[in-house]
Amino acid sequence: MPTILPFTPTYATVDLSALTHNLTQLRRLLSPGCEIMAVVKANAYGHGAIEVSRALIAQGIGRVAVVSIDEGIALRAAGIAVPIVILGPLFSNQIGDLIAHRLTPIISDRSLLPALAQATASLATPYPIHLKVETGMGRLGLATDQLLALIDSGHVPPSLKIEGLLTHFADSDGLTTEQTEHQLTLFQTTVSGLAARGRSIPLIHTANSGAAVRYPRSHYSLIRPGIMLYGYHTLPASVPAPDLKPVLSLQSTVAQIRAIQAGGTISYNATFVAKRPTRVAVLPIGYADGFNRRLSNRGAVLIHGRRANVIGTVCMDMVMIDVTDIHETTVGDDVVLIGRQGADRITAADLAEWTGTIPYETLCAIGVRVPRRYREMPDPVSAPS
Repeated sequence: MPTILPFTPTYATVDLSALTHNLTQLRRLLSPGCEIMAVVKANAYGHGAIEVSRALIAQGIGRVAVVSIDEGIALRAAGIAVPIVILGPLFSNQIGDLIAHRLTPIISDRSLLPALAQATASLATPYPIHLKVETGMGRLGLATDQLLALIDSGHVPPSLKIEGLLTHFADSDGLTTEQTEHQLTLFQTTVSGLAARGRSIPLIHTANSGAAVRYPRSHYSLIRPGIMLYGYHTLPASVPAPDLKPVLSLQSTVAQIRAIQAGGTISYNATFVAKRPTRVAVLPIGYADGFNRRLSNRGAVLIHGRRANVIGTVCMDMVMIDVTDIHETTVGDDVVLIGRQGADRITAADLAEWTGTIPYETLCAIGVRVPRRYREMPDPVSAPS
């Protein structure tokens, strides 16, 4: 029997066939011998890390990445068995949980190695780690000379296996290429230095979504796409982007309709004053659900396939829209905040533009109290060889 979902007036729909489409587009970019490590941190950018990971694994993805130990443990608890790489910082008091759940750390600070060595000394096989090189992001990582000195010192314990080497680009979607090219050159210096020392590292990865498109020489053995899996990019207009499909749509329902006269006000602080008799629809969604307060008096939604403007201040739990010219609007009507209705579409990129941010933040902000409904994907296919 199919699962009957309870009615909820506000929900997100995650189209797993669109996810599969985007994965296919990214696979077409890959250099020979390169594979994909899917980034599912931040609840898969708001799409649901467990369900997205399962869908990607069914399509042949063999490794995923999150940012924290907690995110990794949640995937393990859901039965995700593939290698899980922790992109964020590791703390010494997390090492026990890391090993208990077979999570792969990225090491940016050599001071963690003694504690890791002690915790892994009794294991039957060396425990995999990745080393991060700081090449210009100004965040986590070892400088090239520090990393090579670590190798030369012989202080990498035998209970640890250097499985991966990586860096992180600061400007792969920027208007110019100078910084990324500089970072690539520094990183290649590290790779070459390790090769000269007889060190062969199986997993070398630098490319995020933007670099995967613009810098084929950054592919190495893995790319780490995030936002493009979910249907968006932040590439400059001069760079041809893959054919991507937004994976998530966000819907709500008209809860009440009211009329106000010219001069009447809407919501907190009377930021909207009606210039004419106005018909107002109230929606049960607000900034606590991820509909940004900066959309007050500037955002729009779709109802009956037409755009209706947000009026007044977006509240924690509700938002009001002007349906004066959409006469057929009634209580119970479907409203699209992200997605397509009729011939029109509003994307997370549109909301990001209206609020002065990026699609990443718009998607990640969709709150946990918004249920996710999953639209099934086609039958699994084999990953290309």
